[in-house]
Amino acid sequence: MSGQTWDETGPRFRPPPGVTLFVPVVVAFLVQVPATIALSWWTRTPVPVAALSVALAAASALALLAARRWPGPTVAFVAALTAIDLFVPPEGGPPAVALAFAIIGAVVRGARLWALIAVGIGWLGAIVVAGLMDVSWHPFRIALATLGLAVCFAIGEGIRARLQGAAQRRAQLVERRRVTEQEERARIARELHDVLAHSLSQIAVQSGVGLHLFDREPERAREALSNIRTLSATGLDEVRGVLSFLRGDDGGAPVTAPLTPQPQLAELPALVSGRSGLGLVVELDDRLGADLPPSATQTAAYRVAQEALTNVVRHSAAARATVVVARDGDELVLTVTDDGAGIPSGASERGGLRGMRERTALLGGSLAIETSTHGTTVVARLPWEPAS
Repeated sequence: MSGQTWDETGPRFRPPPGVTLFVPVVVAFLVQVPATIALSWWTRTPVPVAALSVALAAASALALLAARRWPGPTVAFVAALTAIDLFVPPEGGPPAVALAFAIIGAVVRGARLWALIAVGIGWLGAIVVAGLMDVSWHPFRIALATLGLAVCFAIGEGIRARLQGAAQRRAQLVERRRVTEQEERARIARELHDVLAHSLSQIAVQSGVGLHLFDREPERAREALSNIRTLSATGLDEVRGVLSFLRGDDGGAPVTAPLTPQPQLAELPALVSGRSGLGLVVELDDRLGADLPPSATQTAAYRVAQEALTNVVRHSAAARATVVVARDGDELVLTVTDDGAGIPSGASERGGLRGMRERTALLGGSLAIETSTHGTTVVARLPWEPAS
C-alpha cells in the first residue's frame, strides 16, 4: 500500500457515463421485448396487435437513451407508452422496467415534478379509461402496480439524497482543505517573518549606525559590524532550520546547518544580548528558573519577546528595555517594557504586532499593548498547558 494516496474529495465510486446511460436501456429492452414476443406467441395474439405491443415495449426501452439530457420529457413519454400498452394485448405483459428506470432517473436528475405529474396522469388516465372501456383489473394487480411505482420514487429519492450528501461532504472537505492550507500559509509566513524580518531589521539598524560612526568612533563601528556578522549568521541558521522544518526533514539525513525552527525560553538570554548595545540596554528578569512550560508555549513567548524587542529597536528610540518572564497560576506571563517614544499610530495593524496577537490567540492566550510617549508595555498571557 506504500506510495498510494486516497483523494477524499472525490466520490468513492462513480461508474463510467456509458454504464449509467446504456445499462438501463439494455436491461429494459431485454426484459420487455423478448418477454412480450414470447407472451404474444403463447396467447396466440394476432400478429398486428402483437407487433404493436412489441413496438411499445421496444420504444419505451430505447427512449431511455434521452434520459440523461431530457429526464423530464423522457419519463413523460415512457409513462404514456406504458399506459397505452396496458390496453394492448397480450394482457398481463412483462413488468414495465423502462418506466421504473425513467422514474428513478428523473428523480435523481432533479425532474421529480415531471415524474410525479407524468406518472400520476398516466396512472389516473389508465384507471379512467379502463372504467370507460369496461376493462376490469384485479385489485391486487392495481395495488401491486401502485406499490411498485411508489418504490421507484423511494429508490430515486434515496439515491438523490445519497448523491447530494456525498457532494456536500466533498464540498466540506474541499473547504476544510482550503482553510487548512490557508492556515498553513499563514503559519509559514509568520515563521519566515519571525526569522527574517527581525534579523534584517537589526542588520539595517546596525549598518546605519556603523556607517554613521565609521570615521568618528571606529570602535563602536567595529561593534556594529560584529553585531551584523552575528545577526546574519544567526538569521541564516534560523532560515535554514525553518525551511527544513517546513519541508518535514527528519534526522535520517545529515544536516549541515543547525536546525532552530522552534526557539525556546532558554534562548532568551541570547536574544536579549543581541538586542543590547549602541545606546540600548536590554535586561532579562527570568522568574521561572527550572520550571518551564511545554514547548509550544515557550516558542510563542520567545517570538512575542523577539517581535516586541524588534519594535523597541526600530520605532521607540528607547534607552532601556526589560523582559520579564514569570508564572501566574496556570499562565505564563511575558512582559516587555521600554522607555521609548511609543509605537507609531496604526502600527497595531502591521504584520509583526498582528503576528503576536495571532500567536497568543492560537494558544488561547491574550495580548495587551499599552503605549504612550513615555514608553510601551507589552503583556502576553499564555496558558501554561495549551489545549491539545
